[in-house]
Amino acid sequence: MKNTIFLQSDDGFSQVKITNGELISYQKKGVEYLHQKENLGWNHTDTEMFPIIGPTIKNNFKVITDKGVNYVDQHGFLREMNYSLISLDTNTAVFNKVYVKNTPILNGKYPEKSTVKHLLWKYDFMFQKHIKITNDTLKITFTIHTKKPMPFMLGYHPAFVLSGKNSELFTTETTSFSLQDVLSSGAKAYPLLHTNKIVLALQSGKKITLQTTGFNNLMLWSEVNNMVCIEPITQYPDLENQQYSDKNMRICKDVEEFSVTINVD
Repeated sequence: MKNTIFLQSDDGFSQVKITNGELISYQKKGVEYLHQKENLGWNHTDTEMFPIIGPTIKNNFKVITDKGVNYVDQHGFLREMNYSLISLDTNTAVFNKVYVKNTPILNGKYPEKSTVKHLLWKYDFMFQKHIKITNDTLKITFTIHTKKPMPFMLGYHPAFVLSGKNSELFTTETTSFSLQDVLSSGAKAYPLLHTNKIVLALQSGKKITLQTTGFNNLMLWSEVNNMVCIEPITQYPDLENQQYSDKNMRICKDVEEFSVTINVD
């Protein structure tokens, strides 16, 4: 796969940079809106959480489903797999990852942050990531294909640039809150359940609107004031017991599609 690719809107004002399937830059009229991994904060710009969101250490990294015991670390193992580039044009790129059931995946957290060396899932799936830039929006669409019914959780984990002055505000249809509220939530993140749209008012006067389909929930996380992750999720994780199963996950029966649309004005 070509390591780094660039997409551009038809009017030439918006550009996207992608490396190995990771969206690492979104600029509009020369302004960068995504957190850069070399800066203080998170060491990524975007990633996906699949087929689990949240930690699993309290349950010895086990997820029990109708197929038996699956071994999954925090936020799943999709990020341990490499994307393949499927198609590319001037403003659209499509990537996928294919997993064959019972294939051991080396855990990147082992041994420093985890005691489980290999992760394993008892289901086949294909995960597709579709990135499209237009004059007005950046849209990321995820499609999950399975051969048989499969329990899953899905989260998208993009990070946005902030001013570093704690002056940014967040607004939804039902509430508003500050960056300090997100920082105070710590590692458990700030949950926004039954929410599919949020507006981030930047210190610069610009606004980032993030709208989703399929997820229906959000959570926000940061430990620094120069970036924030706004994460669409299918479900908020079970942080207390960490006993995920097909009883508290969604079921993919064939094809499921989810999207995130980002607008800057």
